[in-house]
Amino acid sequence: MIEFVIPGQPVPQGRPRAGKIQRGKKRGQIVLYDPQESKAYKNYVSIIAKQHAPKIPFEGALQVSIKIYRQIPKSTTKKDRALFLAGIKRPVTKADTSNYVKGIEDALNGIIYKDDSQIVDLYAAKYYSDNPRVEISVREIDEIAIGGML
Repeated sequence: MIEFVIPGQPVPQGRPRAGKIQRGKKRGQIVLYDPQESKAYKNYVSIIAKQHAPKIPFEGALQVSIKIYRQIPKSTTKKDRALFLAGIKRPVTKADTSNYVKGIEDALNGIIYKDDSQIVDLYAAKYYSDNPRVEISVREIDEIAIGGML
């Protein structure tokens, strides 16, 4: 199992942007690209993941847990702040949990695992915290053990 933390405010995966190639043989062709903030965050996640990577990326079925801790809004009342810190009241505002997860999954491709298609069991949750971060846990599932349980 590999566990690590990505410190700082989590960044959701933005919608792909479209543009036209301006020069060369492919001039006028439409290309899709990540918004700059998403691209930068994926790069940041990759750098931290490399510090915790296995010698060879996982190749089997994976169980992944991603806990997203967002900064508590400054306008929060003391009562709500206490509920946020206790995990009783959780973020129900944008961005969607799945948008955070997608960018993180992509950033771990080729580092922690060969491809995010290997993820067969995924747990993701959003919380508020005074210490914004993302906690990641990746575990290879022993398919023989699972088969014996069925």
